[in-house]
Amino acid sequence: MTNKNSPLAVAVFDIDGVIRDVGGSYRRALADTVENFTDGSYRPTPHDIDRLKSEGLWNNDWEASQEFIYRFFESKGHSRNELKLNYDNIVAFFQSRYRGADPDNWSGYICHEPLLVELKYWDNLTDSGISWGFFSGATRASASYVLEQRLGLRSPTLVAMEDAPGKPDPTGLFKTIESLGLKANELASPIFYAGDTVADMHTVNKAKSLFPQQTWIAVGVLPPHTQENVGTREAYIQTLIDAGASTVLSNIQELSPEKIQSLLESKV
Repeated sequence: MTNKNSPLAVAVFDIDGVIRDVGGSYRRALADTVENFTDGSYRPTPHDIDRLKSEGLWNNDWEASQEFIYRFFESKGHSRNELKLNYDNIVAFFQSRYRGADPDNWSGYICHEPLLVELKYWDNLTDSGISWGFFSGATRASASYVLEQRLGLRSPTLVAMEDAPGKPDPTGLFKTIESLGLKANELASPIFYAGDTVADMHTVNKAKSLFPQQTWIAVGVLPPHTQENVGTREAYIQTLIDAGASTVLSNIQELSPEKIQSLLESKV
C-alpha cells in the first residue's frame, strides 16, 4: 500500500454480499441444509434469511442453519435439548453443497458466484493513498478462493473465520488494521468498514465504543437479492441505517476515493 504510515483513510471490506454475490451459493446452501435437517418440511426463503440476520447474531451461515432448524422444531412443540442436533453434521452437509463433495476439488455453488467488483477498483484505492484489507466471516479457504483465484488479488490482507471471533465482535476488524501495519487506537486516519448485514454495522458500533477517539464509518452495501424490487430495497436500506450505517450503497465500487472524501467532509 502507498503511504502506509499516514493513509488518507483505511477501508476494510466484508466479502459475502459485498465482493461476491452469495444468493445462489451460501444462501442456497443454507436453505438446502435447513431443508435436509427438517426432512423436507421447511426451506427458508430469502426474506426468512434476511429477517434472521437482521437480529445481528447470525453472521455465520452454519450457525444460522442450525438456528433455523432449532426454530422450526420449536414451532412444532419440541425443545432444543431433546433435538440433540449435531453441529458437525450440519457443517459437513452445508459444505457438501457449498464447496462440493470433494473437499480438494471444489465443484459446488462457490464455483459460480458472480463477482461484484472489478480488479481495477483496488488499484484506484491504492493510487489514492487509501489502505485496504478484508475482514470476513467466511473461511480462509473460501475467502482466498474468491479474492485470489477469482478476482486476481495478490496476497491481500485478510482476516477470516479462523483468525478472529465472529462479528459483531470487532477483534477481526482490529486485526485487519494491524495487518496493514497500523494501530486502530493510534491511527489518525479514519477507518471505514463496508458490509451488507446488521452484524457488520454492529461491528463498527462496538469498535467505536472501544476506541471512541477514532473516526469509524460504517458503510452499508445492498446485496443483489435485496435489489429485486423497490420495497425490499428500501426496507433493507432502512435496516442497515438503523443498525448504524452512515451511507448505503448499491455496489461497493461506489465507495470510490471521491465518495470516501465526501463522507469524511460530512463528518466534519
